Amino acid sequence: MQDTTINFEEALKVADEAVFASEKKHLSDVEITILRGSWQNQTYEEMASTTEYAANYLQRTVGHKFWKLLSKALGEEVSKTNFRTALERRWRDRAPANTKAPKLEFKESTAAEDSPFYYVERPPIEQRCYEVIKQPGCLICIKAPERMGKTLLSGKILEQATFQGYRTVYLNLNLADKSDFNNLDNILRWFCVSVARELRLPNKLDDYWDDRYSSSKANCTAYFEHYLLANANTPLALCLDEIDLVFPHEEIAESFLSLLRVWHEKGKISNIWKKLRLILVHSTKVYIDLDINQSPFNVGLPIELPEFNEQQVQKLARLHGLNWSVKEVKQLMAMVGGHPDLVQQAISYLKSYKDITFEQFLKNAPTEAGIYGNHLRRLWARLEEHPELLEALKKVVASTTSVRLESEEAYKLNGMGLVQLQGNDCNPRCDLYRQYFRDRSGIK
Repeated sequence: MQDTTINFEEALKVADEAVFASEKKHLSDVEITILRGSWQNQTYEEMASTTEYAANYLQRTVGHKFWKLLSKALGEEVSKTNFRTALERRWRDRAPANTKAPKLEFKESTAAEDSPFYYVERPPIEQRCYEVIKQPGCLICIKAPERMGKTLLSGKILEQATFQGYRTVYLNLNLADKSDFNNLDNILRWFCVSVARELRLPNKLDDYWDDRYSSSKANCTAYFEHYLLANANTPLALCLDEIDLVFPHEEIAESFLSLLRVWHEKGKISNIWKKLRLILVHSTKVYIDLDINQSPFNVGLPIELPEFNEQQVQKLARLHGLNWSVKEVKQLMAMVGGHPDLVQQAISYLKSYKDITFEQFLKNAPTEAGIYGNHLRRLWARLEEHPELLEALKKVVASTTSVRLESEEAYKLNGMGLVQLQGNDCNPRCDLYRQYFRDRSGIK
């Protein structure tokens, strides 16, 4: 017999899927708060006591509209008293016959929609991106250190573009071979073929690439203009992730990045190029010498992802089913800051291993015996490959005050997520890194 039991995580996913299918929007933070509180049979006053929202706001301003929204999405009258039955019915109907619908497992460091991480927003960033991607010829530049949620955000933007009827392509430059970065022609050929493949279009490079009389940039532009963009009437939302992989190849980077800037400028006057919506994602500051009038990073919408604040960390814990106090949130953030990935791993671990106390977790965290052991060892190995960065980081963790580093070293360490920049000076990003790298370096 089919198991009809549904847990909150499954109910949340069912509700979000239903609302998204109906309204093309995900549940907001406050709507999830109401859904969770109602699932736990809390009154609005009880919900308000554990959140930053007032009871009247939850019940009258948001709650009334939310139940109407859920009723429309589920196709039946839904209220605070019967929503659980309605969600269980939708969950049961969508599951294959005679099978149990899989229970969601919140995997460590995942950006998938079955992760609570997906539902923690950093307003107004998401909404601004969703609005800008609708604009003809737009350009969004997302910058943040590693593992801060850049790829997740770009995925959400592309998801919004899909529901606008756009064609979408996500392309990570890590997929290119080292040989593709040998010269500009190689990387642009790879770029064109890769985008066409993602659009399920045949490779027609030979029809548009003129090695004798035209430049690589002109050939690439022609391929996009006369083939990829002209091939359909719908806009193309194109995300280039880890674009900073071209930065070390200065001549290639200057040409490639200036080409993207030209395309963006074309989008202001050309109907064909208005179809192209660009999303550029990178970890480090652009430290190559790029003319201000040729850079794509000083036009369009710049987004720099911040760390989570206390409210967002507490929300992530609640989405995992942990009723953390402000004290526990502060203790975790004292160790790992608001770094989304490190916070997510800690919460997931503490939920899974209930026999581990908070104190034990904090004691082991900055050691190779803790949950971050593999992550810390990988960072150490990367630093050993770049002795100048290792020596620079040693200066930072050894000091009790901010440290001034060479500009390129500072930005590379920031891109790795190891330091925070305060003006021109650096501090360790979090106490986890300060403690681990001090000990690893033999600093007392």
